Amino acid sequence: MMPAVNGWHAALAALLFLIPRFSSAAEDLSGAARELARKTAAFSGSRGAALSYRNLSSLPDSDLALLRREFDTALQGIPAPSPSVEARITLSENASEFLIVEEIRSGEESQVWIASWNRARTAMLPLGIKLEARAVWAQEEDILDVAFPGDGLLVLSASRLTLYLRQNGQWQPQQTKALHPAKSWPRDLRGRLRVTGNRLQALLPGIECNGALESLNAIDCHESEQPWILESGSHALLAANFNAERDYFDGRIVLQNGSRKSVAPFYSAAAVENSSGVAWLLALTDGSTGIFNGSFEAVGKIASWGSDIVGTDARCGGGSQVLASRPVDGGDPDALQAFSIEGGAALPLSAPLAFPGPITALWPVSGASAMAVVHDTQAAKYEAYVVTVACGS
Repeated sequence: MMPAVNGWHAALAALLFLIPRFSSAAEDLSGAARELARKTAAFSGSRGAALSYRNLSSLPDSDLALLRREFDTALQGIPAPSPSVEARITLSENASEFLIVEEIRSGEESQVWIASWNRARTAMLPLGIKLEARAVWAQEEDILDVAFPGDGLLVLSASRLTLYLRQNGQWQPQQTKALHPAKSWPRDLRGRLRVTGNRLQALLPGIECNGALESLNAIDCHESEQPWILESGSHALLAANFNAERDYFDGRIVLQNGSRKSVAPFYSAAAVENSSGVAWLLALTDGSTGIFNGSFEAVGKIASWGSDIVGTDARCGGGSQVLASRPVDGGDPDALQAFSIEGGAALPLSAPLAFPGPITALWPVSGASAMAVVHDTQAAKYEAYVVTVACGS
């Protein structure tokens, strides 16, 4: 049992980064769930408890349903839930264990409990595949995207575009282009950098900037409704219309063969190669991730991913991978995990790679890498990481 804490988000943010020294180990999910359900019944007593569940792990949603059943069984006979007792139950994981984290409170009293079981008792991940993160930049202003033209570092923010060069072991600003939108940016601003040789394209809601890297001040920024180009590694791309008033793509897309399609609105897109060819994945605005074949016919759906996904050129086990974030709330810690797609289903390939806050941007980088921007709410900074898929031997 953990001591009382102030605030559920802060408690979970800390706990998910710790090896659960204060938790008890169970044989499997059912044993862990029963243990916490008994504690819940004892804590709530005759008042009952209002329960909510979420899955931040690589376990399928069927395991979340099993977790619910164990709690329902343990709480049978207790009166209808009282709004004065609330419990949030989270399926999570670290490199060695799966975890159930329960945050329960009644008035000013709150507790956090953790039960765990060894990953070795569950289906093993493929050996040798892991995600590695390298921090490349941090600042207080939000980071929309980062690129690496030649020996430089290019950072796109809400107010400016800045080129840095390394001097005496430190990145030093060389050129800056101020950005002046015709109207206020949307609340959840997104932006994308595309660098080809010495040419730069910066895409923002309703604005497009083009020009040569040699002179950022001479770059032309103008109003534009042109679609954004969404790459997935170097093996697939599509053009998608961005909703300039919001933070998502409106569903109008153009495939590489020129055919136009209309799909549900989505936040991000990724493509993977598998035994059936190329599969596209769209993180839809309804919270699910749709799986589509090369003709963009729906073939499956994933319910447990977040809104940020990206494809890379890494080929582990004969196919390519998609990196997917978690469905987090507020400032909760986020994570990326590598998956393959077969038969309309996602198969986990790596353990989750944890970050100190929510992921606010995720874009492909050349090779087996992606650029992840994380909002570290504790440090009050935005941090950019290059995340690489390492296939191992």
